[in-house]
Amino acid sequence: MWKGRTDLVLERRESAGVGALDGVKSSVRRQGPFSVTDITVLDERGARALGKPPGRYLTAELPAGGADGREKLFACAEALAALLRPLLPDRGVVLAAGLGNRAVTPDALGPETVSNLIVTRHLIAAMPEAFGGMRPVCAVACGVLGDTGVETGELLRGVVDRVRPAAVVAVDALCAGSPDRLCRAFQLSDTGIVPGSGACNPRKALNEETLGVPVIALGVPTVVEARTLCAGLTGDRSSVCSLPREGLLVTPKDIDRQVALCGKLLGYALNLALQRDMTAAEMEACLA
Repeated sequence: MWKGRTDLVLERRESAGVGALDGVKSSVRRQGPFSVTDITVLDERGARALGKPPGRYLTAELPAGGADGREKLFACAEALAALLRPLLPDRGVVLAAGLGNRAVTPDALGPETVSNLIVTRHLIAAMPEAFGGMRPVCAVACGVLGDTGVETGELLRGVVDRVRPAAVVAVDALCAGSPDRLCRAFQLSDTGIVPGSGACNPRKALNEETLGVPVIALGVPTVVEARTLCAGLTGDRSSVCSLPREGLLVTPKDIDRQVALCGKLLGYALNLALQRDMTAAEMEACLA
C-alpha cells in the first residue's frame, strides 16, 4: 500500500494500520488545548517500521483556530512548553537554530521562531547582577546553502564548537500527508532533524552524532506534496500519474499569516520552557 510522503511520525504510524507495531510504543493524552500523541521508537524494529531513528516523538494537534487571540496563544505556548521541558537539559547554554529560507514563506518557520526568542547569553555575560538568574540562550538563523554557500550542518558545528551549548533546538518546516494538519500539528522529538526534508531537499542530518550535543527538533508542517494530497483525496495512487513531477508542493493560501502565528507560538513556548520562572506577560514585555 502506498503511504504517501510525510515527515510526521504520527502519520507514519497511522498509515501502518491499527494494532501494535514491534518496537513502537504510543499513547494519546490531552495537554491544555492540544491532543498529544506520544510515540517512542524503541529499537531498530520500530525504526524500520516507521522510517525514523529510535527516540521519542510528540505530536501536539490543535483544533481549527486554536491559537488565534492573545489568551489562546498564551495557553497554547504554556502547553507546548510543558511538553518541551522534559526534552531539554536542566542547565547550560541552549542554542536555538532557525532552519529554512526566510524569503520563501512556507520555509520561513525557523527564522520566524528565533525572531520571537528571548536571547540572554550576551546579557548574562555583560550584566550578571541583573540577568544572572536567567537561562543562557543564544540563537542563529542559518539561512540556506544557495544564499550562504555553507551547509547548515557546517555552520552549526562551528557555532557549537565555539559556544559549547548543552543542547541545540532546531526548528524547521515539515511536510504533512494530510492538509488537515498543515500549520496545526507541532512535532517535538529528541532525535534531531534533517534540514530541508519538508521542501523535498534534504541535507545532512543534525543530531548528536553530527553536532556532538543533543539535538531537540521542533517542526510544523507547512506543505503537503501534491501526489500525496491527490492520492488521499481519491484513494487511488494511479489517479496522480498525470501530475507533472514529484516534489510539487501545496500550501495554504494564508500561509504568511499561519507561519507568523506558528513561529510566534513556538518562540513563546521555547521562552517559557527555558526561562521556567517567567510568566507569559513578563515574556511579552521582554519582547516588546
